[in-house]
This record gives sequence, C-alpha cells and structure tokens, in this order.
Amino acid sequence: MDLFSHFRDVVVAELGALSLPPGLDLSRVAVEPPRDPAHGDLATNAAMVLAKPAGMAPRALAEQLVERLSRHPDVTDAEVAGPGFINLRLADRFWHARLGEILRAGPAYGDSALGAGKRVNVEYVSVNPTGPLHVGHGRVAVVGDALATLLVKAGYEVCREYYVNDAGAQVDTLARSLYLRYREALGATIGAIPEGYYPGDYLVVTGQALAERDGSRWLDRPESEWLDPLRRFGVDAMMALIRSDLAAFGVHQDVFTSERRLVESGAVDETLRTLDSAGLVYTGTLEAPKGKQLEDWEPRPLLLFRATAFGDDVDRPLKKSDESWTYFAGDAAYHLDKFRRGFATMIDVWGADHGGHVKRVAAAVKALTGGEGVLDVKLCQLVNLLEKGVPVKMSKRAGTFITLREVVDDVGKDVFRFVMLTRRNDQALDFDFAKVKEQSKDNPVFYVQYAHARASSVLRRAADALPAHKLDAESLAAAPLERLTDAGELALIRHLASWPRLIDSAAETHEPHRIAFYLQELAALFHGLYNQGQDDPSLRFIQSDAPLSLARLALVQGVAFVVASGLTVFGVTPAEEM
Repeated sequence: MDLFSHFRDVVVAELGALSLPPGLDLSRVAVEPPRDPAHGDLATNAAMVLAKPAGMAPRALAEQLVERLSRHPDVTDAEVAGPGFINLRLADRFWHARLGEILRAGPAYGDSALGAGKRVNVEYVSVNPTGPLHVGHGRVAVVGDALATLLVKAGYEVCREYYVNDAGAQVDTLARSLYLRYREALGATIGAIPEGYYPGDYLVVTGQALAERDGSRWLDRPESEWLDPLRRFGVDAMMALIRSDLAAFGVHQDVFTSERRLVESGAVDETLRTLDSAGLVYTGTLEAPKGKQLEDWEPRPLLLFRATAFGDDVDRPLKKSDESWTYFAGDAAYHLDKFRRGFATMIDVWGADHGGHVKRVAAAVKALTGGEGVLDVKLCQLVNLLEKGVPVKMSKRAGTFITLREVVDDVGKDVFRFVMLTRRNDQALDFDFAKVKEQSKDNPVFYVQYAHARASSVLRRAADALPAHKLDAESLAAAPLERLTDAGELALIRHLASWPRLIDSAAETHEPHRIAFYLQELAALFHGLYNQGQDDPSLRFIQSDAPLSLARLALVQGVAFVVASGLTVFGVTPAEEM
C-alpha cells in the first residue's frame, strides 16, 4: 500500500461528503509527509487548494474536513495548522498492519502498478567504441541501469539500450591506430604514436589478434583497402571489451543499435525527407560559434533543421560542408527509430560533455514524432577519483587513464554501484578509494550493507534462541505486532511504510539516487534502535518474552526485506554477514 495515495483517496471521499460546489478540480489535492514529523504522520493541502473555487475561507473548509477525518478509524488526531493545512496522526494499529503487509510481500514490497505496462526505452553508456571504459562511463552505466530496474519495479516495460557510435570520424581514427599496432605485431617499428591517434596499450592486443587472423594481408596496401575492414574489426573488438567491462559490474543491455547500420539502411536519409516534407529543412548559414575569432570563421551554406521552432537556441546543421551527415542527423534518425519501435517515452543517460546536445535532440524528437515522443535526458557530472583526498590523474588521450575495470576490481562491483548513486546525477561526485572501503557509518555503502547483515545476524541468533517458534516471514506476520509500542519501533515502521511512495516518486522523476538517501535513513533508524538495546536490555530484539521477541523479529525481518529491495534496484547484492 502507498499510504499517502490511500489517504488521498480518503480525503477525496470525505470532501465528497461536504456541501461543496459540484465539479471542483481535485487534481491538486495532495497528501504528503508533514515538513516537521512532530506535526503528525500526514498532511493535506486540500482546504488550501479548494477554498477559493469553493468560495470558502481555507480554515473554514479545513475545519469541516477535519471534523469528517477525525471519525476515520485509523486517524487518532486531525487538526488545522496555519492558514488551512491539515495534519493527521494515525493509530498504532495502522502501522502494525503495514508491517504485516511488508512481511507478506517480502522483497517485492514496493512493487507498483504505476507504469501500467507502459513501454520505456532507457539508453545509457553509448560510449564511442574506441577503447575501454573509464570511471565516468561507469557512473552513466550505473545510473541508467538502476533507473531501468527502478522503472521495472514501478510497473513499466523497459528496454535497456546501447547506441554504438560506429559511423563517425572517431572509428576511422581507431582503424588507423589499430593499423599501427597491427604492423607492430608483425615486427615493424612504428615509433611514437602520431598526435590524434589512440595510444592506449589495449590496442596492442587488438593488433595482435588482427595479425593472427589476417597475417600480412594488409601490409603495404593502400588505406582505401584496409580502412573499412579494420574499422569493423576494431569496433567489434572494442565493443567486446566494453561489454566485458559492463558485465564485470552487472550491466547487461537488451539492445545494441549500430549508427553505421542506421546510415547504411537509409534511415538518416528518410529522416531528412520526413523533416523536409514538414517544411523544417532549409539551406542557410549559421553565425560564428561563440568564442571564435571572426577571421577564423568562414560562413558556408548548410542544410539546416528548424530546431528553433521546437525550443532550441539555434537551427542545427544536418550535413557538413563535405556533404557527410552530422552527428546530430544520426541522433535524430536514431530517436525516430526508437519511437517507431514503440517507445514514445525515451530516457537517455549521457555524460556531462553531451550537455550541448540536449536541446537539439529534444527538438528533433518533437518534430519527428508530432509531439507524441517524450525525451528525458539525464546528464551525469564528472567523477573525481581520489586516494586519501589526493586527486588521481587520468588522461584517455595520453593512454594513461585508470580504467573502470581497474576501479571495480579494486573496490568491488557492489561498492562501486552504490557510491555512484549517493549523489544526484547532475552533481559532481568524489570517489575516494580509501573512504569507500572504510567500515564506518561515514561510508554509506558500509552503513546500509551492515544494516542488512545485522538484521540477518539477529534472525540467525533468534533461530537458536527460539527453537520452538517458526521464524519465516509468514509466521512473523502473525506475531502480536501490537506489542511494538516503543517510539523507535514505530518510527522505523513508519519509514518502512513510506517505501512504496518512494518507489513511485523516484520512478516518476527518473531519480534513482532517492533510493540511496532513503536507505541511509532506514539504516540510521535501525542501527539506532539496535544500539538502544545495547544500552537498555528491555529494548533488545530477543527477549525471554517470546511473543514480544517474535514481534520485534518481525520488525527486523521487515527491515531486511526493504533494504534488500532497495539494494536489488541498485544491482547490489545484500550482505548476509560482514
């Protein structure tokens, strides 16, 4: 049960019993947690948003509604606050019932029908296939993967996708860089890697693999003969490397779409015709890019898309001066392809360096789908690698960058995934190798994992202490939960009961980091209650009073289920012991 949605229905029903004008718009009526928990369990703005259209003073309407809500069997107190807000307190038995609900649902607690099977495409990573992933790519991967899992939990049908950028100049550079390593593998002295080529050692292995497959076939041949086959070989090798890196921390996508195949299939040409037929293509010139000296700029006629008609700042070129397609043209065709595959809702998770592309792609989606397609782009800011507070330098162009695989192998996939979600995606994130491995409450990964491990430990000890009692979740749901009367116990149940709402709100806003915040708060409440029992034996989970023990063990199991549910959304394995 989403208790906030449930009580919104209660409020709406009670409004219907009042003598109010017919046809009032109730869409803005909300039931939320109060800003200050001391004010109650729930708060509603009903009187504030309906007073004016109802022709009443807010407090007068609130007092009428409070009189009705006070009669509800689960409400122990209802009062008007301020100009007309209403605060509600709920009976302990309501919270006890929620704990029973959690135990019966298990880790599936919080699963929602919000999405109603609606199809959503989540595209993430989509790194140029020119080398292994670095830690910034890893953040994009984790955010996209967790978001996809979150949407599935909220009832959406999700396709996880990777767009392979294998049609641009970067893959030509890859082929030329590979050719050098191929010659090196056959015994040639290649000297220093030319400026602009990919210098990383990962291409040494790829060059050797090419030499083993093709022998000296491409030696002394003109570039026109070897560029395309080496481009394809290199892309395949790099994508195999990227897939392996992703698999190392649990990321597996459903679909890999090739930009080259889109171009070769004529999809980009068709996209141009679609825009042209709508009068959205013209030949014109653009102003000099900001920051360019005027003498460096030579205006040329270009084929332009009227992006400004759909919210962009400037119109965007579809073709370069050499008549080849721009990167944007491929992006437009790709998103039209996704829409035609049945994905009206598209979520792209990109690195921060792609921020300048957001408006143009969003404009293309609007134009090409007649406004039916919805694109949400989540930009992931940089990850700062540190070692005990000291920056760890990396440079992909110099071939000295620290790979994602090295980081994951060092700290573990679960630590890496959780840390990547401890900040909003649009905020820079510090990743300190020393801190993420600390076993302290200052390390959110450890703190949350330890909550699950501690709950598991309590349940294992209980099996020894209460051998005559069944401790499975179904049996614990039948325990005398009304024995849970301590303020800390009830606060913990309240937080557990807010999990379904958290899932829905995080899914609606496409913000999986909210789960990390929630889990840290849950862990703090649980650890706090456990520590109270260390100081006051009467508050310990296992007592000589078996019925009380069973009730408290039900609470411990509820914590374990919800922590496991949240960690599973993150792709993190809940720890059984630490």
